[in-house]
Amino acid sequence: MLEAAKSYKGYRSYEYLEEGVDYRHFDLAPEIGRVPAYQGPELTTEQTERVRRLLTESLVVSLHDHPSVFPDDISQTVDYNRTARHRTGYEGLARSGMTVVFDNLMDGTCCVTSQAGWKWTDVVADIGMRLSDIAHQDYLIKVERLADVYEAHNSGRMGLVLALEAATMIENELDRIDMLYGFGVRQMGIAYSEANTLGSGLKERRDGGLTLFGEKAVRRMNKLGIAIDVSHSGDQTSLDTIRHSTKPILITHAGARAVWPTNRMKPDEVIKAAAERGGVIGLEAAPHTTLSPNHPRHSLESVMDHFTYCVDLVGIDHVAFGPDTLFGDHVGLHDTFADHLSIREAHAGIDYEKVEYVDGLENPAECFWNIISWLVAHDYSDDEITKVVGGNVMRVLEEVWI
Repeated sequence: MLEAAKSYKGYRSYEYLEEGVDYRHFDLAPEIGRVPAYQGPELTTEQTERVRRLLTESLVVSLHDHPSVFPDDISQTVDYNRTARHRTGYEGLARSGMTVVFDNLMDGTCCVTSQAGWKWTDVVADIGMRLSDIAHQDYLIKVERLADVYEAHNSGRMGLVLALEAATMIENELDRIDMLYGFGVRQMGIAYSEANTLGSGLKERRDGGLTLFGEKAVRRMNKLGIAIDVSHSGDQTSLDTIRHSTKPILITHAGARAVWPTNRMKPDEVIKAAAERGGVIGLEAAPHTTLSPNHPRHSLESVMDHFTYCVDLVGIDHVAFGPDTLFGDHVGLHDTFADHLSIREAHAGIDYEKVEYVDGLENPAECFWNIISWLVAHDYSDDEITKVVGGNVMRVLEEVWI
């Protein structure tokens, strides 16, 4: 892990207000050192300096994360979420080395007023509150175009892309996509695990594919310049989306079903179809997702088994990382929101050993140091590393963002 970026001056979320008066106090999980540091491959001094150089000089893009800080007592998360005031983990992000993070906000846990989440007013509240906080600091740059990415990189700061894991909240209102674009959303999924008006999610027994309304939504996102994600969509819905989109699509956070056979992983057919149209798959590390037979106890090594498989399948130009991490007890969060997030359906079909955290990819602060360390230790070239940690995503964005 790196030292804090020099451009970060110590800002904490909502410090312009009075905690306990203007908003409710929660004891939050530590952003640094919540779990023991990952004991990865032993690197020489020269290799360590190479990791540091690649992390600080390259454009490093997390295609999917939730860089919020959760309550230390994870059972308080429902009450925390209902305040609509997630704290951004500035301290951890400042030590991550990332150039850009795709921030997926509360996703399926966005239950500000509704038990079910995904309601339009809740999502707008989530976005608006986060943007109010970001507007009061100068370390994070809200990314709306490619120039913002380069500004963040050149100034030693960090870019944040507003992203949504599903389009469920637009209901049958196509123009809401334009509104989300106006708020700054630049990446959005089709469906989460449950089906919606656009298509089917991965939990459904039958996948009817992209609906006619979903086709209209895909066209609208293409016209606006919103990158499309199919990570949580059903297989047929994913294939239909890839076929109907005039721009490359993203699988922002998933793995290969050929490596670990659950619904949450993507079959070869979907991964190859996305790559053939110029898209990218981001390897994820949410607890108990990207496991592998060689590393059934979830860790960085498990995730990299999916990485090497996908590179062999579609080539290194179509693979990236969307770790899907947060600051706090991610396993406990999944336990708390198992129904909201369809955890049982996503992981069904194969037994696995439950872990307390994903060793090596536990939070956004540590992910890319450990990923690049693994790549350096396994003799990947600088060119290959810069592609998978950011270059491939930037290539897609250059075509998708208008």
